[in-house]
Amino acid sequence: MNFRILIIVFVIFASCDKPVFKKPDSVITRNKMISMLVDIHLAEALFQNRQYKPEEVIHLKSEEYYYSVLKKYGVADSTFEESLVYYGSLPKDFEKMYAKVLDKLHLLEQKYNPMENKPVDIGNKQ
Repeated sequence: MNFRILIIVFVIFASCDKPVFKKPDSVITRNKMISMLVDIHLAEALFQNRQYKPEEVIHLKSEEYYYSVLKKYGVADSTFEESLVYYGSLPKDFEKMYAKVLDKLHLLEQKYNPMENKPVDIGNKQ
């Protein structure tokens, strides 16, 4: 299932204060869900980046990147989707979770793009 479609589901439920869905029996823990969302974003970025480098293209579909994350965590796609919909039905909590996802992605970006974080010397050199 396309990850973007699931995000649209969250927008629909964003105005709800109470959970619309009952908590699934096999819900993924918050911390594991945050880690999985980070990895899904990284997998999507990897897929997008490879499309623009034809000499390095590995002929994988975007779904295969998504499923590689599920395999890494040993989670069935139905369990992930149920958990995602459940957390998405709790918009305030999900917003806090997603803030942690974004924080982790930002830290990874800083770690692997150190040049962007260095000050630029604009002094006159003669």
